[in-house]
Amino acid sequence: MQNKTFMQPKEAVVRHWHLVDASDKILGRVASEIAQKLIGKHKKEYTPHIDAGDYVVVVNAAEVAVTGNKEETKLYRRHSGYMGGLKEETYAELQAKYPERIIEKAVYTMLPKNKLRSDRMIRLKVYAADQHPHKSQFSQAETKEA
Repeated sequence: MQNKTFMQPKEAVVRHWHLVDASDKILGRVASEIAQKLIGKHKKEYTPHIDAGDYVVVVNAAEVAVTGNKEETKLYRRHSGYMGGLKEETYAELQAKYPERIIEKAVYTMLPKNKLRSDRMIRLKVYAADQHPHKSQFSQAETKEA
């Protein structure tokens, strides 16, 4: 008998909730851990073309750390499309105003650039403090391990 490649059907996808505490963790390392959970690569039934990832709730986003002098030198750029419409913010400025966006942008760039990216980003919930409205999604056992 020949072994067949396993392809998980969409109907068989089971999504779990993961709680990630970002306090005093390095930005890139925590973002890659989150991206793996959103994609579903941590599951044994991973199938590349099926969106089988889990929900991820990130707390304490305001306390995420960066190495070196990235607080002053790391730039976040966006362009309005008009001439002279380039807007730049440093890491420290964005951290003071919207600390959630730093983790969202880091995870967004680590996800594969395909049609599943926006659906995966919807399952990411980022909060600056340790309070979040998703407490009912976690069982007692899952909260202790995270």
